[in-house]
Amino acid sequence: MTTGGQSGTSGKAAFRLGPWGAIALLTVPVVLVNATSDLIEMQRSGLSVHTVEPFIWEVTSAAVLVLMAPLVGWAVKRWPLLGPGLPLALLIHAGLSVPFSLAHVGAMVPAREAAYAVLGWQYDFFSGGFWVTLLYEWRKDLITYGIFVGIYTAYAWWAARAAAPGPEPAPAPERIEVKTGGRTLFLLPGEILWLEAAGNYVTLHTEGGSHLLRATLADWEKRLSAPAQTVSNGFTPDQPADTSSAKPDFVRIHRSRIVNRHHIRETRTTSSGDFELTLSNGATLTGSRRFRSGLG
Repeated sequence: MTTGGQSGTSGKAAFRLGPWGAIALLTVPVVLVNATSDLIEMQRSGLSVHTVEPFIWEVTSAAVLVLMAPLVGWAVKRWPLLGPGLPLALLIHAGLSVPFSLAHVGAMVPAREAAYAVLGWQYDFFSGGFWVTLLYEWRKDLITYGIFVGIYTAYAWWAARAAAPGPEPAPAPERIEVKTGGRTLFLLPGEILWLEAAGNYVTLHTEGGSHLLRATLADWEKRLSAPAQTVSNGFTPDQPADTSSAKPDFVRIHRSRIVNRHHIRETRTTSSGDFELTLSNGATLTGSRRFRSGLG
């Protein structure tokens, strides 16, 4: 993570997944790997170093970074990367990496000096030159800061996605209660093909047959034109569909007939100017020219 000062070497920037708690937890294996790597590399280079020194370097650096990570999280909330302001946010975070690095060094060096003093040793962090050492540390801290920003951004994206409401369940199709004879039928509006006036009665036609009901066509027209809690499945005359769940659209085609638009398969204009409809069950109905606009 950081330089070892006079006798140290550079550690490795570690990628830590998750928010602050995960960063803190993953710091333990990261410190162990970096410290042992520093120790092995220095021994291979013939440098004299006490076994505990790389652990002092890595523990002090990691502890300061973990304590500072929530500040990066706050900055990500203040200047998020998710959204239209990405270029500006990147510039701001690049600039914030400078005080981030200075704060890291400013807290880490006294901690190392204190640890060395307890052991009766001396520690010189800036032996390679003040500005050169700061630039060297900022180069690595810039990467660490970027990793923190990426972690907090990814976590915010996951949290927002988890909190997003799912699609609303489709409402249950409305059923129509039809009393005929001694029976009570429950029909989906989409099952009705057409209705036809018969004096003080209405004949209701479905795929399964016809039912004579004591009511007027005007009453049924009002009933079927009320807001229905049914679900449309995108049915068109050229596209087969399950009309039992399609949203019905009942239109008057004659003063004595109302038809379910979703069951219309074909329209033809007659020589008189009226029109004929062919329905999904093959039935043919005659419509009056004065009601033709309702089919548009």
